[in-house]
Parts: sequence; C-alpha cells; structure tokens
Amino acid sequence: MTRIVTPKDQSTTLSVHEENAALREQLKIQTEQIKELKQQLDWFKRQLFGNKSEKRLEIDTSHQADLLAGLGVAPPSLDDIPTEQISYERRKKQRDAKTVNDTGLRFDDSVPMETIEVPNVELNDLSAEDLEQIGEKITYRLAQRPGSYVILKYVRQVVKDKSTQLLHTPAMPANVLEKSVADVSFLAGMLVDKFLYHLPLYRQHQRLENSGITLSRSTLTNLSGRAIDLLLPIVDAQLANVLLSRVLAMDETPIKAGRREKGKLHQGYFWPVYGEQNEIVFTYNASRNHSCVPDILGDFSGTLLSDGYAAYERYAQKREDVTHAQCWSHARRYFEAALKAEPQASEEALALIGTLYVHEKKIQTRKLNSTKKLAYRTKHSEAIVKSFWHWCEQQCHRSDLLPKDPLSKALKYVMNRRLSLQVFLSDPDVPLDTNHLERALRAIPMGRRNWLFCWTEIGAQRVGIIQSLLVTCKLQGVDPYTYLVDVLQRVAQHPANRVIELTPRVWKNKFADNPLRSDLKVLGQ
Repeated sequence: MTRIVTPKDQSTTLSVHEENAALREQLKIQTEQIKELKQQLDWFKRQLFGNKSEKRLEIDTSHQADLLAGLGVAPPSLDDIPTEQISYERRKKQRDAKTVNDTGLRFDDSVPMETIEVPNVELNDLSAEDLEQIGEKITYRLAQRPGSYVILKYVRQVVKDKSTQLLHTPAMPANVLEKSVADVSFLAGMLVDKFLYHLPLYRQHQRLENSGITLSRSTLTNLSGRAIDLLLPIVDAQLANVLLSRVLAMDETPIKAGRREKGKLHQGYFWPVYGEQNEIVFTYNASRNHSCVPDILGDFSGTLLSDGYAAYERYAQKREDVTHAQCWSHARRYFEAALKAEPQASEEALALIGTLYVHEKKIQTRKLNSTKKLAYRTKHSEAIVKSFWHWCEQQCHRSDLLPKDPLSKALKYVMNRRLSLQVFLSDPDVPLDTNHLERALRAIPMGRRNWLFCWTEIGAQRVGIIQSLLVTCKLQGVDPYTYLVDVLQRVAQHPANRVIELTPRVWKNKFADNPLRSDLKVLGQ
C-alpha cells in the first residue's frame, strides 16, 4: 500500500530540516566562540603565570633546523661568532676593591666601614707578657643604619664693629629652592628614591618619621614638584636634540592622571621618543589620538620606527620626508600567540624570524659599520625575508583557516605591514625591532605598580620630565644622584643658550669629572 504525502507532511519535513540547519549553524557559532574564549583565557594565564621572555636566538638543531631546511632556508651557523676563553687567578683573602672575601661580600673603598675589635674573654686571666699576637682573622658583615638623614646646622656669627656700631653677619649659603628647608642632597635623594627605585612619597614620609624627623607629606610633594620644574629646560633641549635623529623610535604607554569624574581617574598616555644617541624623552598627552604624533614630532624628517599602531603610519603617509619602519618583535608576538592553535605553522614562522635575529646578533658581535652591515643584510637577511613572505602567502591560501583564528590574525598583521617591516633591509641604521625603547620605558609601568597614578596631569608631566633624565642617565652610564645634585645647582646659573650641556649625554663629558657637591659632601659625610 502506497502512502500519499500531503502538503502538510511536506511542510513539516521542511520545517524540521530548517530547524536542524539553524541548530547546526548555532552550534558552529558557539563552537567558534568557545574556541576564541579559550584562546583569550590561555593568553591571560600566560600574562599572569607564564614565561614572558621572547628570546629565541639559538637555533635548535634537532627541530628548528629541520623546519628551516623544509622551507628552503639554510640554518645560520653559530660557529663563526667569535668566542673567547676566560681564565683567572684566585686572589688572597684580603679586602680589595670589589673582591670577594671569605664571606662572599663584594664592596669597594667608597663604602663606609666601622671596625669592631672582638675581645677574647677566655684569656682574661693571662697577662699581656704571656701572649704574642701572630695574626688576625677578619670577617665582614653587611649592616644598615635606621636612616641616612642628616640635619645641617649652619652657624653664622654676628659681629659688631665697635667703631661704627654696625652688625655684620655672613650671608646664608644659597639653596636650590628659595626659603626651603631641604638641601640639594635631600631633593636629589628623594627624586631618585621615588622615580628610580619606585619608593612612593608616603613611604619616604614614613621613613622620615621613623628617623625622628617630622615633615608633612604635602611638603614632600611640593619639594619634588618645584625641583622637577627646574629641570624642564634641560628636557626641552634634550627633546630638540632627539628630534634631530635620522632614525627615531616611538611608542606609547598608559598612565592614570587627573580626575575625570568622582571616583574615576582620567586615562592619559606617555609618548616616549628614543633618539639615535641613546637619549629618551617621555612626553605626556591627555589622549592616544592620532594628532598626538605630529604634535610631538613636529617637522621631523627621517625614519620613524614603531609598533603597529595606525597613528604612526598615518603620520608617515602625510609626510614625504618620513619613512615608516615597523617592529619585527611585535610581529613575532602574534605567531607566539598562535602556537597552541597552530603549532606547526607557528613554529615555522618563529624559526624564520628567529633566523633574522641570529644574523643581527652576528652583526652586533662583529661591530660592522653601516656599509658592511647593509651588505650583510642584503646577503643573508633579505633571502630570509623573501622566504617568510612566500610562506605567508601559502598560509593565506589555506581553506581551513578561519578569520578569527590566531594564525589568521598574525598573517593579516604582517601582510598589511609588509613594506614597513622591510625597511631595515635598505637602511643599515634601522634596528630590527623597538626592544631598546621598550626596555627604556619600563620605568613607567614599574612606577604604576608602586605610586599607582598621578593625581593631576601636571604631576604626570613632571613624571615625564624626571624620567626622561633618569632613564637617559642609565643609558649614558651616568650616576643619577651625582647628576641631579650637580644640575639642580647649576641650572639656575648656566647660560640658557647652552642648556644642552646639562643633558646627561653632554654633561658626562663636560662636568662629570668635577661635579658640584652638596654641603653634606663638603663636610665629608
């Protein structure tokens, strides 16, 4: 018996098929969402608990070398990197400059030392005539005083001239801040403690109280602000010199500064600019708007090295005399993020990028000049970059990659920045990445972990001023405390048209051998 299919049965069948198709589509969307959420969770776990090191300079001969060979790239040899054999002779156990003694303590002659004679109570019953000293044993221990604050007491004699009945009193020695109770040594120490060692003022206030000194916290804030304001002309001169660089690195990092509304702080940004003479300036701006870049760089001409933020590319597009180069380290991070989802493809990309870094290591080790560096990159790095782009094009044609996959995001990132990533092949002075800038700006996130935020935007500007000098001191090998003690005294009397001489780069050659000291140092304390 044949069953007759009615229109009602057909509509029921169609509705079931449509419902199943809708459910399958919904399941597919949810599966993609779960996959994306798992990737985000893995990223957060790595930020909290994982290894943040990105160093992949060494080629693993058992794994990465095979990957490179499969991609048609010869693994770079590490044998031609010059090595040296280190040998040493052991010294006698004696106190010498920075030598290891029997307690494993290293120190030089500048460290103050107190000597403690330990009596031998077991020999109290014997007379000195019965004993003969044949040597001594010396042991060192590291100690710390509760505080290192000192009060300078200035005594000025008031003398009366009997013939004229006039009183004579010597003038008070000049101070950096007029009508201030703080010596220049205290100002410099306070700034170094807060911005170099990230010790907030409220903790310094507590340390002062524990040392028996009563000083309000607002006074410390006022002193630090007034001292930093004196340094503004130096930073302005340093920024002017940085902008003369032919290759400039730039980045941005957030900072909470100023109150936006009740209970909320405004999100501002530092825009650090790193010059080719190892100088850095932290300029502050209230936003991350694209207009900040031309406001800071002005009429800069040369090569601008940055990450993938579109503001830098847009600035370079509007100026014919600016070439935009981008960072390979940022590109590499996208492929590292795709390791778990696409281990084989990501390892191939990382192996190719890692080979570029091996060749850059060789260039640094050999200390090649610009001409030889360009020739080396043309011979070795250019072929690797071509292989990398060929590999990217092959991966882009894969049908199994979805737009939201981490590898797809990595491929899209590098392919959209192809020309900018290749600038280093034609300009030997362009670094491979902005890692030197990222290392220099660590002072800002380290500060955020300690003093947390700036109460006003003026405070944020002052943070940028002092960090510009302290970080540059580190880059130039200058002791920041000695530098600040000298410059805070010198800036008021130095000719304004020669303020560039007070930047750390010039100061170390002009004034470092005979810097100005505080009265505390003059007294030998």
